[in-house]
Amino acid sequence: MADMNAFRDEVGRWAAGGPGDAAGELAAALGVRTAVLLEGPSDLAAVETLAARRGRDLAADGVCAVSMGGAMNIARYAGLLGPPGLGLRLTGLCDERERSFYDRGLRRAGALPGGFFVCVADLEDELVRALGPERVEEIIRAEGDLRPWQTFLNQPAQHGRPRRQQLRRFLGTKKGRKIRYGHLLVEALGTGRVPSPLDDLLTSL
Repeated sequence: MADMNAFRDEVGRWAAGGPGDAAGELAAALGVRTAVLLEGPSDLAAVETLAARRGRDLAADGVCAVSMGGAMNIARYAGLLGPPGLGLRLTGLCDERERSFYDRGLRRAGALPGGFFVCVADLEDELVRALGPERVEEIIRAEGDLRPWQTFLNQPAQHGRPRRQQLRRFLGTKKGRKIRYGHLLVEALGTGRVPSPLDDLLTSL
């Protein structure tokens, strides 16, 4: 039986230059109405974790979150999934420094840029600020990453940098770490601590 993962896979193949027929057929079969465009898999992990925490079944609501493999792919995915392609409602997250790029890419695809929610630096930074550096370090210790964290802090490039920036950089230093902590940091959030861009995105779905 087809599911949102199959649709997501077909969208990825389509974006890579393959045919889009299968993606269109799955979208119709699954009742997909909204595509949540996210820069990468760590953002996807965070969105899906928060949705699960809130008891939301995004698939049942016709919502599919899609990792684009980088912000530079926004125009491509918006063209495939938005008005020129499948005609889905588009929303998602973007970083402040890439906001104008997103706006241009969405407009080229005939989509409204107002449906995207903006993180000041990126989602990891939003999560670190929401939890506080001390709590994030507790999670790092609990996950058995204390030694690599200490090694990272001893690097000359990290001397004198604010702890929040160090934590944000550390999360991206090893393949898969951002994805794992995207899930863990959202799990650790209290009900009142969810960063505004992430909270507003889920509320809009």
